[in-house]
Amino acid sequence: MSQLHKKFTNDQVKELIERYLKKEIERKYIQEILGIKERRFLSLLKQYRQNPEGFSIEYKRELKTRKIPQSIEDNIIRELAVEKNIILNKDVPLKFYNYSYIKDLSETKYNQKVSLPTIIDRAKKNSFYLKKPDRSIHDREVLTNYVGELIQHDSSHHLFSPSAKEKWYLITSLDDYSRFLLYATLVKKETSWTHIMALQSVILKHGFPYSYYVDSHSIFRFVQGRDSLWRKHYKLTDEANPQWKQVLNDCHVKVSYALSPQAKGKIERPYGWLQDRLIRTCVRENITDIKKAQIILNREIQRYNYRQVHSTTKEVPYFRFKNALKENKSLFREFKIKPPFQSVKDIFWLRIDRIADAYRRISINNLQFKVNHLNPRETVNLRIYPLKSGISEIRFWCNEKLIDVQKIKNTDLKGMHF
Repeated sequence: MSQLHKKFTNDQVKELIERYLKKEIERKYIQEILGIKERRFLSLLKQYRQNPEGFSIEYKRELKTRKIPQSIEDNIIRELAVEKNIILNKDVPLKFYNYSYIKDLSETKYNQKVSLPTIIDRAKKNSFYLKKPDRSIHDREVLTNYVGELIQHDSSHHLFSPSAKEKWYLITSLDDYSRFLLYATLVKKETSWTHIMALQSVILKHGFPYSYYVDSHSIFRFVQGRDSLWRKHYKLTDEANPQWKQVLNDCHVKVSYALSPQAKGKIERPYGWLQDRLIRTCVRENITDIKKAQIILNREIQRYNYRQVHSTTKEVPYFRFKNALKENKSLFREFKIKPPFQSVKDIFWLRIDRIADAYRRISINNLQFKVNHLNPRETVNLRIYPLKSGISEIRFWCNEKLIDVQKIKNTDLKGMHF
């Protein structure tokens, strides 16, 4: 419908209609002048005949606002109040409201559909609104061409559930090309072993990647400090390999290091998304147990990997990952145990070297072990694989041969630095 009021005045249209009624101008010419069809002309003609003096082509658009049910209104306010309490908690790393989360919560928890603008409107009217600071523009792009070309790996330490009254570590591995989260777990204590378990999970499932990308945390990298008057450093940066890096060296996987937090942005954004939703859900469900928090984390990982379109790739991570594999755009190599290794426990393990004494014994934390097939003064490589039963399996290797296997309580390994 042509908007006549933007092209003609009331008097101009009235004049044309009056001349039509006097048979001075045919209807088709008036329609062409006004740019309207017959139906619209007849409607104007009827309006003029009913009230010539009050005839007007001006109109006001009536905004029809649909009032939402009171139950939905109450639930929105209730959830916004919970959000406010989370933000006010200084121990929780959340500073802003997440209205999209409340929208999802309305559908899943209350089975109520509500639009995002409606939630934001209620937030502003009820003082549940914080304007986010302007952020500097940063172009997001994928710099890799294959899945498995670069695995982003990191951890964060936060109070994910205030009811638990303790901070947990979130360890995550992300494929750079597809943005597919390959691994995500919560642990109470961050150790070399927890990160080696992350390596084992990714590599056994997907194969050996081309490279890993991490920060300069001591678990991933030995960095020499400056010499002082009181201490001299004999090991330079990267001359000593931490346990985690030794595992990747055995797997022939390259390691690259980020020199700043900004360089780790690709994995920090999924971290931010996971942390945000994990914390909000743990608060609402009053989670105190890390195992229950892991269930919530798994649920959010499922949503991120299989349902959410990534803002950079414009694809769902899972489908981008699978399509790359179908098109042979992958640098993952098949996992195989390379001789002389005999087991996964010979690859993904904590290791330490010891020299046998004259009685063919070695010691760990003042515990002595009699090792079979070991000669005095020989160097033996201990590969320690923690088991779930509270004990660890020690596999003794010498001259590239497995010479013995023994068990030890995990408590006897306390105090050892790997």
